[in-house]
Amino acid sequence: MNHLRDLALPGSDRPLDLADILNALVAQGRLELETAEQLSVLRRAATGDGARAHPLEFIAAQAPSDKARPGKTLDIDILSRWLATEADQPFYRIDPLKINVAAVTPLMSFAFAQRHRILAVEVNDREVTIASAQPFVSSWEANLVHVLKREIRRVVANPADLQRYSVEFYRLARSVSGANASDQKNSVIGNFEQLLNLGSMGLEPDANDAHVVNIVDWLFQYAFEQRASDIHIEPRRETGSVRLRIDGVLHTVYTFPLQVTVAVVARLKTLGRMNVAEKRKPQDGRVKTKSPQGNEVELRLSTLPTAFGEKMVMRIFDPDVLLRSFDKLGFSGEDQRRWQAMVKQPNGIILVTGPTGSGKTTTLYTTLKQLATPEVNVCTIEDPIEMVEDSFNQMQVQHNIELTFASGVRALMRQDPDIIMIGEIRDLETAEMAIQAALTGHLVLSTLHTNDAPSAVSRLIELGVPAYLIKATVLGVMAQRLVRTLCPHCKEPTEVDAEAWRELTRPWNAALPSNAHRPVGCPECRETGYRGRAGVYELMPLTDTIRGNIHVDTDLDALRRQAYKEGMHSLRLSGAQKVGAGLTTIEEVLRVTPTSQH
Repeated sequence: MNHLRDLALPGSDRPLDLADILNALVAQGRLELETAEQLSVLRRAATGDGARAHPLEFIAAQAPSDKARPGKTLDIDILSRWLATEADQPFYRIDPLKINVAAVTPLMSFAFAQRHRILAVEVNDREVTIASAQPFVSSWEANLVHVLKREIRRVVANPADLQRYSVEFYRLARSVSGANASDQKNSVIGNFEQLLNLGSMGLEPDANDAHVVNIVDWLFQYAFEQRASDIHIEPRRETGSVRLRIDGVLHTVYTFPLQVTVAVVARLKTLGRMNVAEKRKPQDGRVKTKSPQGNEVELRLSTLPTAFGEKMVMRIFDPDVLLRSFDKLGFSGEDQRRWQAMVKQPNGIILVTGPTGSGKTTTLYTTLKQLATPEVNVCTIEDPIEMVEDSFNQMQVQHNIELTFASGVRALMRQDPDIIMIGEIRDLETAEMAIQAALTGHLVLSTLHTNDAPSAVSRLIELGVPAYLIKATVLGVMAQRLVRTLCPHCKEPTEVDAEAWRELTRPWNAALPSNAHRPVGCPECRETGYRGRAGVYELMPLTDTIRGNIHVDTDLDALRRQAYKEGMHSLRLSGAQKVGAGLTTIEEVLRVTPTSQH
């Protein structure tokens, strides 16, 4: 059988030829002979980029059928893995989240990396890992060993990724070193517009602050591409780090010199219309920009003075959130029916509970968007406004002028509202205003920080709300959490652990699921096995019997038991349904949900 490694004669230093690859693919039964001949003819006729493309990129661009995998094509990833096997070198998927760009770019110049089409991807005291898509070319090795005084470990990478990340890594490294070398006093002038144009890294004038502009530009583009929900820029004693939160988990992306971190934070503060000179007080701001796909994206900025300087967190709000349906958020059919029955009421209070980052705001916005028809007046008071939406009237809490939740609701009551959303009930005064609004014929939606739905009742009593007012106004409570969902591209069926399943479904003791899946890991999910998140919900409508259990010293366990009797599912049971449907795993549900109390 024809193998490429037969061509790798010692010292031949031969670049891959399309004909050699096609012959090997045909001989191994991966490609039809007729298809290979057509590809050869196409290559001879190609001009420009098509003629210069790496042979694997050229084959993948024509998407020929893969005989070894019926119904699938020979894509660039499959071909790159095949080449690695042929060359007897490990395959390496370039994941920028896992590469220490600051450590690998100084190992060789950009010109050297481009000339030989190689990229350093890992380094330690003993060896450097070099990715290449030409496994049989080794003329550059002796030079590098001599300069770096380390052994070289060779790996094969996807040629398209290799070219793309070489340019990105070196451009970023150049911007960082340029920003570090130049005088940072001027680096925060620049652009005061609110709408940033991304993708203009190569077009920036080479002024002193152009380096910082490049870094900020790269940061945004990269975060959007990786589906991040938050960007953290954190100063440390000598350096500053950038971390992205993806599917609820933080990943370190880059480490900057400290003065570059300071300059980047200053640039972001300028864009967010914040006071650049004020570094002692926390500040909030917002920036509107466009994603590489052209969608408008809003970022909420927040700074915090720390021991080593200002830390900044940027929360990225995806405008598509407002267009999502309830089933996309993770509501089951039954949850949706019960939730809709509650929000269709003309007046009363509906509470959504859960910790920070559990998706409460998304649920409320999706609900308000659905309720905000031209016939009703929807008003919100938030701290801060998370997503600006033009179908309802939004007001922001401003403590410096004594505009609090309570005084805001008081003002909203004079605005002839039908539906009021209060960002959070934190104190008795806000709770009393919410109750006042509900008693005077308004529907009020708000959030509370409690572990589960029944605890919301005891939380209101702790705040000082009389039990009879809770009975009279609260329509229902929903607790929620976000679980990571399995990547649809690589998940595999599996048997569930009976002990863990019993723990998850106590006291219902549900039958073991037949459709459970486990995470595997593929390029689509960056080898994590998970892609995206969905909600798990615990819905407790306040029925007459549940109201009967509410009094000054409410027995929370009795209340919970009654709610279970009336069909409420615990957060864990709601998660178990998603495990049974093959959407997530037992470990993930146990990680985010509180222990079920019975």
